Amino acid sequence: MTHREKIDFIRQKAFACGAKVFDSEPLSKHTTVRVGGKCDLMILTPDSETAARLYFACKDISLYSMILGNGSNCLFSDGGFRGAVIVSTCEKSGITVNGNTVSAPSGAMLINVCKVAQEAGLGGMEFAYGIPGTVGGAVYMNAGAYGGEIKNIVKSVRAMNSSGKVTAFTADELELGYRCSRFESTDEVILSAEFELTPADPKIILEKMEELMARRKSRQPLEYPSFGSAFKRPEGTYAGLVIEQSGLKGAVQGGAMISEKHANFIINLGNATAEDITTLIARAQAEVKRATGYSLEPEVRLIPESRE
Repeated sequence: MTHREKIDFIRQKAFACGAKVFDSEPLSKHTTVRVGGKCDLMILTPDSETAARLYFACKDISLYSMILGNGSNCLFSDGGFRGAVIVSTCEKSGITVNGNTVSAPSGAMLINVCKVAQEAGLGGMEFAYGIPGTVGGAVYMNAGAYGGEIKNIVKSVRAMNSSGKVTAFTADELELGYRCSRFESTDEVILSAEFELTPADPKIILEKMEELMARRKSRQPLEYPSFGSAFKRPEGTYAGLVIEQSGLKGAVQGGAMISEKHANFIINLGNATAEDITTLIARAQAEVKRATGYSLEPEVRLIPESRE
């Protein structure tokens, strides 16, 4: 099959599944940093199982593909994506509560899961309020903030493999570490997650959520598009601190800038390109290494245009 034939084949399968399909869709519309060229095929699926099956259908015919959540930790190239980008999203109605457990599909936004937990009087998830990602992305990278991590609250995760088999993994089987999980090295697609929380006064939970959100707004450049933290935390220090110590706060490259508010954020001033951002990433890595000796590892996923 030619590349165009593969695209047409997956497009038809997506239509049959009730998904919405877009050709030559700008990826800048689907990432929080608002950067990226066009993808050959964008598929918006009604649920995580459909997303997984379409992803594996792409794999079966060797079509370059990926599953995208809220696009908060992704940087697509200016050339776009020569294949299919599959998006699984859901509304707050897909989140359920059973006792002290909150269950959510992978496409649910973390902020909505936090709201449901708060309304049910279940605490422990407040740290995730304001993280601009989905449940699937949060589990995939063991997202965390303000001393909390997904690994501290996750009870189990359902995932599908390339054979279509669905497995429920316990927390111990997820291999959750600092911004990593088993799913980085397997071909399994996360379908849903269960979070084990603790009963608490909804008012107190809400106050803590609002306090953490206020801290985010005061310390992070939320008024600009970004993908969140640009770099992982180096052992023994903080990425923002060593970037600032290296004199890079406020450094500009084209339409991108290392934030003056928080140096571990690279922001889009309005017309940034992926090349602008990758240039700033490389500059920060080189100058921090020279000035402080620390090696910075990107937290953002740099997604190539094609497999070649």
